[in-house]
Amino acid sequence: MAARLYLIRHGETQWSRTGQHTGRTDLPLTAYGEQQAVKLGALLQRCRFSRVLISPLQRAVQTCQLAGFGAAGRVQPDLHEWDYGQYEGRTTAEIRAERPGWDVFRDGCPGGESPEQVAARARAVLTEVRGTAGDVAIFSHGHFLRALAVGWIDLPIRCGRHVALDTASISILGYENNDVAVPAVLLWNVVSTQMFEPAARQ
Repeated sequence: MAARLYLIRHGETQWSRTGQHTGRTDLPLTAYGEQQAVKLGALLQRCRFSRVLISPLQRAVQTCQLAGFGAAGRVQPDLHEWDYGQYEGRTTAEIRAERPGWDVFRDGCPGGESPEQVAARARAVLTEVRGTAGDVAIFSHGHFLRALAVGWIDLPIRCGRHVALDTASISILGYENNDVAVPAVLLWNVVSTQMFEPAARQ
């Protein structure tokens, strides 16, 4: 079977909870985010990865460690989140109040990265992992993983706006009918239902 990519978004941080764009700000997981990461480990316990790649930011590193893959992990600098520049720490609503219709996948961020720059990073990661013998786990961030996914299936980065991704989610990229000529999204944005129990965030 051709290798698959498991895209794993980090658990909740304070800013992901409030909808603030978190690029280079190196926030830790919340207590709930730590619980999410442990539950990710339960979902992934039967998986065997030939490579585990991690964003250098601590929210991704913590998620990888708490999920049980820290010992196998290797930091890949290109897996960091979009650099939001002047929009760092701001919500989409706040940005659109000043710039109506703004879309990060189309417009990028002043003082930060353009969509083209993020797409180039995604291509570099895909070039590195294509052809790997065995499945690959990638612990990274919401916007970057969306860029990675649309790049895998040869869509322009602007299409990333159409694929939502929750914290502590698992998505799988692979190939249609195991045909390496046809890259495909096999699974998208799966989370443990236990994460939504009322007591989970107490």
